[in-house]
Amino acid sequence: MSVCSCERQRLNLLIGVSIVSGDGIPKESSPFINSSAASDAEKSQQYDGKNMALFEEEMDTSPMVSSLLSSLANYSNLPTGSKEHEEAENIEEGARPSKKPVKAPQLGTLMGVYLPCIQNIFGVILFLRMTWMVGIGGVFGSFIIVFMCCSTTMLTAISMSAIATNGVVPAGGSYYMISRSLGPEFGGAVGICFYLGTTFAGAMYILGCIEILLIYIIPQAAIFKIEGLEGPEAELALLNNMRVYGTLVLSLMALVVFVGVKYVNKLALLFLACVILSILAVYAGVIKTAIDPPVFPVCLLGNRTLVSKGYDICAKVIEIDNETITTKLWRSFCDSEYLNATCDEYFTNNNITEIQGIPGVTSGILAENLFGNYLEKGMILEKRGLSSDVDPDSPTTSSNRYVLADITSFFTLLVGIYFPSVTGIMAGSNRSGDLRDAQKSIPIGTIAAITTTSTVYMSCVVLFGACIEGVVLRDKFGEGVNGNLVIGTLAWPSPWVIVFGSFFSTCGAGLQSLTGAPRLLQAISRDGIIPFLRVFGHGKANGEPTWALLLTACICEIGIIIASLDLVAPILSMFFLMCYMFVNLACALQTLLRTPNWRPRFKFYHWALSFLGMSLCLSLMFICSWYYAIIAMGIATCIYKYIEFCGAEKEWGDGIRGISLSAARFALMRLEEGPPHTKNWRPQILVLVSVDSEQNVEQPRLISLTNQLKAGKGLTIVGTSVQGTFLDNYTEAQRADQSLRKLMETEKVKGFSQVVISSNLRDGTSHLIQVGGLGGLKHNTVMVSWPRNWKQPEYHHQFRNFIEVVRETTVASLALLVPKNISSYPSNGERFTEGHIDVWWIVHDGGMLMLLPFLLRQHKVWRKCKMRIFTVAQMDDNSIQMKKDLITFLYHLRIDAAVEVVEMVRDLSDTYSEFTNKSCKEWIFSITDSSRGSIRRKNPSAMRSQHSTEEGASLAEKPEDEVQLIHTKNASTPTSPTSPTSPAGPAGGAATWTDNKGAGKGPTLLSANPEPGRDHFNMKPNQTDLRRMHTAMRLNEVITKKSKEAKLVLLNMPGPPKNRMGNENYMEFLEVLTEGLNRVLLVRGGGREVITIYS
Repeated sequence: MSVCSCERQRLNLLIGVSIVSGDGIPKESSPFINSSAASDAEKSQQYDGKNMALFEEEMDTSPMVSSLLSSLANYSNLPTGSKEHEEAENIEEGARPSKKPVKAPQLGTLMGVYLPCIQNIFGVILFLRMTWMVGIGGVFGSFIIVFMCCSTTMLTAISMSAIATNGVVPAGGSYYMISRSLGPEFGGAVGICFYLGTTFAGAMYILGCIEILLIYIIPQAAIFKIEGLEGPEAELALLNNMRVYGTLVLSLMALVVFVGVKYVNKLALLFLACVILSILAVYAGVIKTAIDPPVFPVCLLGNRTLVSKGYDICAKVIEIDNETITTKLWRSFCDSEYLNATCDEYFTNNNITEIQGIPGVTSGILAENLFGNYLEKGMILEKRGLSSDVDPDSPTTSSNRYVLADITSFFTLLVGIYFPSVTGIMAGSNRSGDLRDAQKSIPIGTIAAITTTSTVYMSCVVLFGACIEGVVLRDKFGEGVNGNLVIGTLAWPSPWVIVFGSFFSTCGAGLQSLTGAPRLLQAISRDGIIPFLRVFGHGKANGEPTWALLLTACICEIGIIIASLDLVAPILSMFFLMCYMFVNLACALQTLLRTPNWRPRFKFYHWALSFLGMSLCLSLMFICSWYYAIIAMGIATCIYKYIEFCGAEKEWGDGIRGISLSAARFALMRLEEGPPHTKNWRPQILVLVSVDSEQNVEQPRLISLTNQLKAGKGLTIVGTSVQGTFLDNYTEAQRADQSLRKLMETEKVKGFSQVVISSNLRDGTSHLIQVGGLGGLKHNTVMVSWPRNWKQPEYHHQFRNFIEVVRETTVASLALLVPKNISSYPSNGERFTEGHIDVWWIVHDGGMLMLLPFLLRQHKVWRKCKMRIFTVAQMDDNSIQMKKDLITFLYHLRIDAAVEVVEMVRDLSDTYSEFTNKSCKEWIFSITDSSRGSIRRKNPSAMRSQHSTEEGASLAEKPEDEVQLIHTKNASTPTSPTSPTSPAGPAGGAATWTDNKGAGKGPTLLSANPEPGRDHFNMKPNQTDLRRMHTAMRLNEVITKKSKEAKLVLLNMPGPPKNRMGNENYMEFLEVLTEGLNRVLLVRGGGREVITIYS
């Protein structure tokens, strides 16, 4: 035991060393346990004897299992808008933590989910429009509508149940589920749509409440009298009454909600009881019709339905004491009460018939009501099967005596009006914070509620068609049955049961909407994803959303001003359907992506069901109203883009990130199939930058040039290297990466940053060139700045590293861009109003020199610059024909540029032909029509013979150096690449720079195809370098003369010397070549064609 104790103490001393993070910053507190910094002695005492000393240094980031389980077991849902696992975010956004202890939720499935869903689903449409829908659409058509809508909500409920049971759902309901499943952009957009739908639902319930009050309970309370008005005047008076009373009721309800939600909750059971009693009264009335149908007579003139207030007795005349007396109906259609009065023609030709409005379930009326009878606005309600004597040429008179259709009806209108009656399925999920076991209660309660309500709706469609006369069903406001609510005529024991029940239920539903909508807006505001809504996250001291309630009331007033229940219903249908569509989409995506966190307890779901539900939602949106659907989708799109560009960045582990990862993997795998076609080639740039001791980028204009060249397209990788080891310099690398990201964001360059740590900067740069990119998404171009002070001894390593980059890009077949004087390049905010981009095309590089100016001119900085192309004609070239061919070639390339061929007295192409196997002239001629007879060139061999003769005659007159220069040039001229006797040179025909060992002097140039027997080691010292410099100076003179005022000069970049002893001479050559030019971009192709004349 003592040995074990000693060993334990020794281990405690060895292991109990505190770990400090590499950046010196204390680790973030664990979300489960308090990771306060304790002394080593305290830790030793804390974990000693618990067999945890081995892990005590990791306790700050990896809690003990016991602590983890304790934290999870004590988890509790906080009040609305507060989420425990997002406590840090809420504190940053100003949310006040609750000081009072939160009581454990106690609601079960019945009280917490089932009954609230029942109350929200059954609503105003059932009582005010269901019978009218059956009469207009027929039993068959109405059943299809109900089945479609109920199927949509059932499929949505299945998807919602899967999401709700995939972990703990804090208070926030549907918005929380969508935003955490599809990300903040979709979550915010759908959350706002759901909020607008709930708000307009409140307006619809208030309008239904006013309609019941003014038409069926107290018609005398109308401020704008309808009596005596006809047509549009009567309709306008009704709408004005709805607006006035609706505004008053909205103000009263908002005041009640503001005073306290507890009063609304106390009345919830009363409102629910009204709904249930009303539905039971309807079923009781149906049963009673089979035994003793109620007496609700309907008076018909011919086959036309008469308004009940227009007559007292359903007859033209009556017999009293053998005397024929005219009735009130007679006086309505005739000019006097006498029998010889002049009457309406239709009244004279047709008889009066009285039929039973509710014949009963056994009457067989179902067959007559089976199919639809759609009406135009103003049409008279007519009974099927009754004959009518009407003159088609005579106009309809006394139309106010008949029951008229108030709106034009069609199938899609019925869908839009009916769908709000199946909404409300989110009521259970919205109460998730109050449920004892949300993962169990939400699926069971919601699906049971939808099953119950769907059964009631479908049975009501059949029972209404089987019990009520067709003309009564189509009578929206009960004008033919003494102004009774049509569904009330069926109820037992009295129509007033339905009237008052529906009135109180609509009031309750309106209060519930005005209570839930502000809290939903408050939850969205407190999440901080929509910046301009943050003010609505504040409220009273007890958390009541005062500002959100005010906004909700204002939006609700818009629905009140519309004033028509039939026009408001499709609006909220759009928003609810969009919300349900994204719930299904969220479930389908999570299922298909198989994210590791997708483990719902509810197992009865499938991605196919979710996609079917999503398709139904989208179809119903356009069925209801295509223009409302476009408007709703436009609102959601605007909110989505606003959050994307201006909203707070949130990482919620959403499914959209999973889609991005899957799409990226699929795209990368496709890119591996082969290199891109020439038509699809674009520069995928690796930008090599250097950082100072503070890890700040030393050449920020490189990033600006990249942005101008890329215009936001293609791949951009900005890379740098940090000298040191990974363990010691990781923090510096992180700071360098942040610096790169910040600069890229400032310059609006979309791409990736990459920092490597290496023992020396040369290897680090090489590693970036080798391993940059992923799979087929790799860079094909490298951009590196010209080393500024390379001539100074302390900066010699810079030009050596630079030349190594040139060598490596050549070996890797990567294009190379070297901007010289990078500090003089324009920033993204500058604009050139005029000027030229000059291209000096000396050798063919695959078309890079043509493509780069075109890409630059796509950017607003270079857009107004003109493009000029200069090329050099050799001694044996036909410069006139060469210019024509170049113009033709540019025309086929669809590139606008001025062309100029520069003729040199002496042949300059030797300098560049040593670095390529095909000159610019040969390439242009190869792509033009070889069969064209207009191309005339001098005989190259004759030219060379004549030139040699002239040189031989003048040798005595030239200085020794000049003679040696010409002799060297002629001796090193390669044979024609098309000659069958040409010996094969080094790979690619590249020049070979080597040390002149025979003379012990500077480097000398060996031709790729040397002449046989020629001894290059017997040349005078430095003559090859002298020839290069002399040629560079002469070419520089021409470029400076032509392009001195150009905004940018693009120039072919020769290849590097293979022998490293010639590095400094190579740099001198490039320096002389570009001397006197402000902005120069040296370009070296990657060995493949990057531009084509073909479509």
